[in-house]
Amino acid sequence: MLSDADRIFRNLYGQDDWGLPGARRRGIWDNTKALIELGRDKIVEEIKESGLRGRGGAGFPAGVKWSFMPKEPDGRPAYLVVNADESEPGTCKDREILRNDPHLLLEGCLVAGFAMGAHTAYIYIRGEFFNEGSHVQQAIDEAYDAGLIGKNACGSDWDFDIHLHRGAGAYICGEETALLESLEGKKGQPRLKPPFPAASGLYGCPTTVNNVETIAVAPTILRRGSGWFAGIGRPNNTGTKLFCISGHVNNPCNVEEAMGIPLRELLEKHAGGVRGGWSNLLAVIPGGSSVPCLTNEMCGDILMDFDSLREVRSGLGTAAVIVMDKSTDIIAAIARLAHFYKHESCGQCTPCREGTGWMYRVLTRMVHGEAEVEEIDLLEQVTRQVEGHTICALGDAAAWPIQGLIRHFRPEIEHRIVERKLREQQPAAAE
Repeated sequence: MLSDADRIFRNLYGQDDWGLPGARRRGIWDNTKALIELGRDKIVEEIKESGLRGRGGAGFPAGVKWSFMPKEPDGRPAYLVVNADESEPGTCKDREILRNDPHLLLEGCLVAGFAMGAHTAYIYIRGEFFNEGSHVQQAIDEAYDAGLIGKNACGSDWDFDIHLHRGAGAYICGEETALLESLEGKKGQPRLKPPFPAASGLYGCPTTVNNVETIAVAPTILRRGSGWFAGIGRPNNTGTKLFCISGHVNNPCNVEEAMGIPLRELLEKHAGGVRGGWSNLLAVIPGGSSVPCLTNEMCGDILMDFDSLREVRSGLGTAAVIVMDKSTDIIAAIARLAHFYKHESCGQCTPCREGTGWMYRVLTRMVHGEAEVEEIDLLEQVTRQVEGHTICALGDAAAWPIQGLIRHFRPEIEHRIVERKLREQQPAAAE
């Protein structure tokens, strides 16, 4: 259980002023100059020692990612790009930061940008986040007026500019290189890697792309020390985490909790428990729509962190917990996700372009029992041919929910197919 004293996001629910006066009351922009005076190497080392892993889904160590940026300038500018595209179904944590605590993100941009040697940050925000984008832009204007960013930001002798860029609602632009393509005014399609963004990113210059939550926690880590953050959670799974809880719970919510909190405790303490009681739980998608689901039996003692969920062949992802009770048609639910990934595929890679549509059509037939039992194995085989064979992870995201369905609910699929065949045979027998 996370104590209130350890919470980083103190205005998650918008109960306080989101503007600069309210931010200052919460300790944001408090002597930021001292954080910058730590120096680039010290900041990166502190983030490494804190154990902070990327909060956008992949969980890559943030400090290691920052350290990939060139130490010495080579004539090219360096950029920090904040991924605020948040388009993963079930995920709604970053929008609360953008709407209710934008200055927390802006201060994080300055500190992280300095650590990377970047004088410019771009916040790429999902176009549908109109109010959130408006708050961020107003916060940027406030920060410029107060001398917190711009020339000689916070009196640190470091010039730093922040620009807000609105996307057009494409899920694929949440992938970092597709985001960079979109930011450059091109069609949002992932790039082949290498070169990686740290070597050749935005406009061919050194670039780091990080999630909103990852950047927003950086100043607090530096103020309170890496040991404080590392002391929360478990080794290699440290710190606080924003969880989005939706679906069949009594109180859907966003909440900041310690990494590694048991799933059952998370649901019962903050979301009022499963609708109809724990025995009514059918399945949980623990990390946003792209990770495989867990069964009731698995959810009882599973810990909500990267390593625990990987051990049961799922993932923490964005920590968007989607709860499904026994009223759920689990096959139809996964088919709906398959439709989403089919719709959002950029079409660049053949396995994803063709595979997502094929998987969706087969699943749709399975929803109605209009398939053969042998097709279950064929569907699973096709997910393996899509997974790991595309430029970006959208192919994986489309395959994993289906793999989880087959792994845990194969009897349900088989039962529906057999049941339909029996119904079709009954009129023939009556004749």
